[in-house]
Amino acid sequence: METLQINIKDKLAVITLDRGRANPVNLEMLTDLISAVKDIEANDEVGGMIITGKEGFFSAGIDLIEVYGYNEQQSKAFWTNFLQMQATLVAFKKPYVAAITGHSPAGGCIIAMGADYRVMAEGPFIIGLNEIPVGIIVPDSVFQLYSFWIGKRKAYQYLLEGKLLNVNEAYNDGLIDVVADATEVLTLAEQKVRGYMKLNATTWSQSKLNLRKELLSHVQADSSALLDKMLQQWWSAETRFILQKVINKLTKPVKN
Repeated sequence: METLQINIKDKLAVITLDRGRANPVNLEMLTDLISAVKDIEANDEVGGMIITGKEGFFSAGIDLIEVYGYNEQQSKAFWTNFLQMQATLVAFKKPYVAAITGHSPAGGCIIAMGADYRVMAEGPFIIGLNEIPVGIIVPDSVFQLYSFWIGKRKAYQYLLEGKLLNVNEAYNDGLIDVVADATEVLTLAEQKVRGYMKLNATTWSQSKLNLRKELLSHVQADSSALLDKMLQQWWSAETRFILQKVINKLTKPVKN
């Protein structure tokens, strides 16, 4: 897989997002991640999973530069797989801990929220969901996942304003569970996931799915009508204008 590194040792799978410096999410990364997670879930020799990133970045979220240039067929495939990626992570029946190594906005935040536990590096990093300010409709499944961790009131307010949280805010709101020195993030994530793995696998797994029953009903619901609305808005002149402004900022040369 071109966008991921996968290492399995002592029944623990570690997926490292590996696409450029900031790990922006494109269609290839989505399909790679869905495939990898499903393979790990089906592998009886693996008892748990960690997803991590690179120094300074877990994932910068959607690769707006690439995704903006997709044609209609590619755009539909991207958003279909994006929602499927979310559902795959939420439904993952084995222990999953996110080792958040840096910035984790938007799509990066959603990857992390699928976890049972999140360890984040301390530093000037941000995490959260800022879809609305860039013209992307927020699906109900994303709201349900966000509110599962921070409560409906905050999720509602944060989503409508596109609020991104610093590390301390994310910890205080319950979006992340531990703040650690960057050198210890992966170690603490491994300790946590192996703690889960010591428990009876069947009991742990079924209990996890029971606790997520309502959430799963939302993320696994038929999203075809929603996708049509999302794509219609994605191709609207207003959204294209907003996205182009964002891309211009991202690609603007840095002055020395």
